[in-house]
Amino acid sequence: MSDQALRDRYTELLNHIIQQTLKGNIRSKEQVYQLLVQDIEPNSGDSFEISLRDRTTTLERDAKSDDELKQAKATRSLRAIKTIQGEWERWQTENQARGAIAAAVNQILQADPSDRLLAVLSISDPNRPHSLNAEALQHLATTLRQYPVSDAATQHELAQISEGITRGLASWSHLQPYLISWMYGQEQMGFGSTPGVKPWELWSKQPVGKFLKSFFEALNREESAIAWASHRSDVTLADWIEAAIALQTLQRGLVNWAENQAYSSKIGTQLSVSVFLTFGILWSQLANGFQQSALLNSINRERFTEASFRMTIQGLRVFAQRDYFPLYGTFFASFTGDYFRDAMNYLSEPLKRAEGTQEQARILTLLGSTQRVVGALETAKELHVTAKDIAQEAGDRRCEIANLNHLSRIYVNEKNYTEAIRYAQRALVLSRQTGDRMGEANALANLGYSEVFQAQHLEAEPERYEQAIAYLEQGLALSDRLGDGQSKALCSISLGSAYVTLGKPDQALLHLENGRQLAAAAGDAYLQAVSLATFAEAFYQLKTYDSAIVCGALSTYQLEQMGSAEWRQTAGLLSILRGQLGEQFQQILTEQRSRLISEIGVDGYDYLPQLLDRYQTS
Repeated sequence: MSDQALRDRYTELLNHIIQQTLKGNIRSKEQVYQLLVQDIEPNSGDSFEISLRDRTTTLERDAKSDDELKQAKATRSLRAIKTIQGEWERWQTENQARGAIAAAVNQILQADPSDRLLAVLSISDPNRPHSLNAEALQHLATTLRQYPVSDAATQHELAQISEGITRGLASWSHLQPYLISWMYGQEQMGFGSTPGVKPWELWSKQPVGKFLKSFFEALNREESAIAWASHRSDVTLADWIEAAIALQTLQRGLVNWAENQAYSSKIGTQLSVSVFLTFGILWSQLANGFQQSALLNSINRERFTEASFRMTIQGLRVFAQRDYFPLYGTFFASFTGDYFRDAMNYLSEPLKRAEGTQEQARILTLLGSTQRVVGALETAKELHVTAKDIAQEAGDRRCEIANLNHLSRIYVNEKNYTEAIRYAQRALVLSRQTGDRMGEANALANLGYSEVFQAQHLEAEPERYEQAIAYLEQGLALSDRLGDGQSKALCSISLGSAYVTLGKPDQALLHLENGRQLAAAAGDAYLQAVSLATFAEAFYQLKTYDSAIVCGALSTYQLEQMGSAEWRQTAGLLSILRGQLGEQFQQILTEQRSRLISEIGVDGYDYLPQLLDRYQTS
């Protein structure tokens, strides 16, 4: 049918609805809506819009007529037109939803069977402009369940996807009343390494699916998500999708609540960061656990691993759009091999949209800091250089400065102190030019830290150390004024390291204790572990061997559990102490058993000898 014929038809439809309304035959908006549903052809909205506009213009002109009868009829007709306009907007909204669901079904059916789960995640990706909401997902589940498919395997998969979506939405409805109730009456709130009450026990008691309930129970007893996932043998596609929808909505709900805490925006921001990082870490750990599983068949092992990894990156993209994204934080997740490449491929998508470059640079910054911690320095360097260039192009100066600071730290790790100083100086100049005070504090910390190591390497005069310490003290004072606990912790711990290097352990301990407390308050587990390593060095210099062994043991275990290659440094110190003290070394470990178990548990305590043996044989 031609466009003109459609417009004529729709004009007749409008006249019919108006006449029936004036006669009293149409008594509800629903009747109008049903007439529109019956008579408007798909993909012909433009034609109806023109007819509606033309008819409205004519009636508005008639309503201004000098003919009172004509004016009265036009006025009544305009009331009918107003009803039609409202129901037309409803028709458009629901037609768009139907179109989106039809496109989603097609996307799932067109995907390779091994990629169907990723297709579901793409449809519900919160970073997509038109991601399906809960109502649309429920319609999608119904459509998939009823969709006629001759292939039995495909039919089974569609049924599993439908069941997973339905169960996920149901689990969320059961969990929603308990979204924040676990926080009530508590002085501290948080996840993961952040001290405070956690929600897992309460959530595990709600009527959710068996798979999700088991996961919450494992988290409540502080079992690693990696270990839990690696022992799953009966995970179905529906189980995984239920967990994905429930966890994604829990994260979204917690972040929305935290961000709207008018009584304390600082506490709200801290909790939001904790939520984003905790859920990201959990998904990364699930990916690693599924990858290690010997109980799942190869198809499920591969797709659950890849899908869990995709959930990690989706969440980080949402996080990167927040102005409180931690440019100097560390994300303890293992990204290796194909999954690391998958992250890079997924993150390349925002580059197709100019506004997406900033979020990509920020995520690469976080991933780069992770790679540095685990010892993959070349990968870290590549990520930070890429992030720096993207941030520079996007005009995100804070992100650009952060990457200069991260690169300075990498060059310290590589003992290339000249380059470390050069990058720290660039960060310092740019941060002062742009007024980025946090960047300036970190640049001062990095500059002082690098100068200390270079002075030690060159066996420089004491004056050189004094200049380095002056930078660190400037950074500490600036961080204090900013109220930036994490940067202050970095400066304090760096000062402690500088004084250890200078052979002044008493002064080092004062700064290290301050840094450790600040790192704990900021929820930065990595900095806490690093401070313990430096504590061990200071106590070793003071010949306080029991404290050196306790701090060294805690640091070694914690850094190794994070995947940081730096555990070897404290393991080396412990090996020296074991050689020097002989049987007394084991005696001290035994005497300090209860103290160590309170921090790392019985399993951690029993694992320590294995770590030392591993260090000495590698």
